[in-house]
Amino acid sequence: MSLHAAAARYLQVKHFILEQIAGGALPAGARVPSENELTRTLAISRMTANRALRELAADGVLVRVAGVGTFVAEQRVHAHPLEVRNIADEIRARGHEHRLKVLTLEPVSATRELAERCGVKLGATLDHSLITHFEDGTPLQLEERYVNPQVAPGYLHNDFARTTPHEFLIRVAPLQRAEHTVRALLPERRIRRLLKLKSGEACLLILRRTFSNGRVASVADLYHPGSRYELTATCQPRSS
Repeated sequence: MSLHAAAARYLQVKHFILEQIAGGALPAGARVPSENELTRTLAISRMTANRALRELAADGVLVRVAGVGTFVAEQRVHAHPLEVRNIADEIRARGHEHRLKVLTLEPVSATRELAERCGVKLGATLDHSLITHFEDGTPLQLEERYVNPQVAPGYLHNDFARTTPHEFLIRVAPLQRAEHTVRALLPERRIRRLLKLKSGEACLLILRRTFSNGRVASVADLYHPGSRYELTATCQPRSS
């Protein structure tokens, strides 16, 4: 067999396993056929099977446990930490269904901390929402948001079943700039319950503040399950 044919064969094995995962035959945590099993089933060499499994493990698709076997890894959602994106678009781009549930939608008076974050006077009225975003029925983000009605009027009357908070704010208060802070923390009981987190599971929190026409339009605390969500970014150094 030529080197080209051998390479093509190992890629076919990788595609075979990826198709099994995508089709649901191998869900997260499931044991993947061993090298010997793949050798018999696909009529390939053990070296070819080993290379396919090794590279899928390096890609984070599989987890290999010495003396136990190879398993499908828990797949995490990737997002860029500095981009302001619509989570509904992210979910749909992966071919999955987005759904949201509005838990709270009400006007509130700004506390000292909120007044500072939102750039308003103490006691000023802010529009408050608490929304859970689901991906294929599994909670992916808990969004707690405070909107300045002077900058983005009409937030409390928005139909969130049709227009997400992101879509509403982009239309009503065009984004000028954004500030982000990222934290890892053990969430309080309320957040753990709404995101269906296991006891002791960490949470990824993005603190976001968006500006429009020189004023703060909204501040949002975006909570994500640490086991199902991660931030990635690529940085390119400036040329001298």
